[in-house]
Amino acid sequence: MKRRLKVIGRAGGPTSSANSADAPRWGTGLPRSFTVDAPDGAAPRSVRELKDAIRSRAPNLWKTVREHRHMAADLGEQVRTHGLRGVTKPLRSIASQARPSRDERSSRVWLDLGDFGDLIDFDDAGTFQDHGLGLLRTILKQAGVSTDLASTRTVRTWEGVRRQLRGYDMLIMNVRSYTYSQAVRAAGIFKELNPNGRVVTGGMHAAVSPDEMIATEVFDHVCTGPGEKLIVDLVTRPETFPRVFEGKGASSMAEWPNIDRTLWPRPASLRLKYKAQWPLEPGLGWGPRPVATVLTSRVCPWQCSFCNESSYIPNMGRRPVEQVIDELNALDDEYGVASVVIHDSMFFQHPSWLKKWLELYPKRANQTWPYWAAGRADTVCEWPELFERIVRETNWRTVSIGFESGSDPVLRMLNKQVTEAENAFTIDLINRIGDEQERAGEEPVKLWSNVMLAIPGERPIDAIKTVRMVKTMKRGTPSIAFYAPYPGSALGHQLIAENKNLIQGDHERNPHDEKVAGVDYDFYRDLLQGRHDAWIARGLSAEDRNRPIRLNWGGTLADLVQKA
Repeated sequence: MKRRLKVIGRAGGPTSSANSADAPRWGTGLPRSFTVDAPDGAAPRSVRELKDAIRSRAPNLWKTVREHRHMAADLGEQVRTHGLRGVTKPLRSIASQARPSRDERSSRVWLDLGDFGDLIDFDDAGTFQDHGLGLLRTILKQAGVSTDLASTRTVRTWEGVRRQLRGYDMLIMNVRSYTYSQAVRAAGIFKELNPNGRVVTGGMHAAVSPDEMIATEVFDHVCTGPGEKLIVDLVTRPETFPRVFEGKGASSMAEWPNIDRTLWPRPASLRLKYKAQWPLEPGLGWGPRPVATVLTSRVCPWQCSFCNESSYIPNMGRRPVEQVIDELNALDDEYGVASVVIHDSMFFQHPSWLKKWLELYPKRANQTWPYWAAGRADTVCEWPELFERIVRETNWRTVSIGFESGSDPVLRMLNKQVTEAENAFTIDLINRIGDEQERAGEEPVKLWSNVMLAIPGERPIDAIKTVRMVKTMKRGTPSIAFYAPYPGSALGHQLIAENKNLIQGDHERNPHDEKVAGVDYDFYRDLLQGRHDAWIARGLSAEDRNRPIRLNWGGTLADLVQKA
């Protein structure tokens, strides 16, 4: 026989049961009261027994308790002394730990940079959390150094940013090229509010465009490389560092601690917090939520002329397979993982590592979660049997391939080291695997493809062949954008030197804005609007010819013109 037992908090509002569909939420999304089932007359003897009883009826409560261990200890002591009848700790005292009081605040604040409102207006195709920010804050926390966290993504206006930055001695920012203008403005606001405050910056843009960073007077310190080995000294003794200095990172990714995900920005609304299942990622459209993002490697060893990664990311090898799986298991034990995004720039490389992944992931992981990961057409062609086994046996559900172009001359110009034939082979292989899975009643593998148009030197026939290639993807979700001259890339450097870059001075860029002088964007707009469909259809099968192209965000090619 079981008894219903109500645990009551004092957060205000009417009493309600947590298992009610319309249960109101206060503060951090906790119910005022909740009920649990317990064996009649039996009192849990440990926090684990309390957890098991609570988590099925009030998961939001237990998640918050887990974030604040001293509160969990208080509850455990009450359980040991009085049994469940004694668990009447006001829930507001737990919720209050989510935001430090004025006295508990650090003198230092990190600013997470990104689009306004990203963590307010939730979207399944939303942005990822910043692994670099999480890693460095984790290292600081382990060294006993506290930092607060602000975010442009949790507010809608610069006034919202202003409210977050008042009263600090130090502002720390990880600056990317597309957040550079944001960083400049945020630093100016910080200096206005805190005239004696110090602004410390680093990140990708500091590595690829140090001159631009140095020319910005509001940046007091600019780190031009990785920061794992110096972040503690930099934050605690900034006066010992020059204004511009070279970073120092770990020698291997195996040295990295697992990121403390609670150090990532929190969603700004209760609705979002519940829906996104923070501190894991929202659904992102590629798998069921919650989504765990992990890194197994950090750099792509290829030297494509359009890409700048090799100019700012050092090669640190690859994390051991066992370490990656252990991290996923730990996240699952803590939060419950439903799917995974392997955030490597290039996952399908190093056959010895991949064979070990094939062997251990299905055996050692808590479950074989479906995952998203990136590959290349040439590596798929080099190891097709290994690729197919990993897709089938490890639940590699979404394969991301940067095809970029369907034309050999353009691929050579981009130094892609891939051919049209290799692109076609890869698409055919993924189509076949998906067909066979579908016939077997399994969910078929999907293809996420990165594709560029409006590349300087690209001929109309090259662009036509690229769209033809995309139409051969049976379960493809292409991400199509006009080429952008990235700072730090070989082609970008050339175009910037030739004064052909149309996005100078502001690195925030719409994927379909005009970006390079001399490119016939009218042709590409006509192409996207379907005015060259008859040309595209030549040489395609009837099935491919009639297949609509659905982009990663659900729109059509014609919709890109409107976005542009």
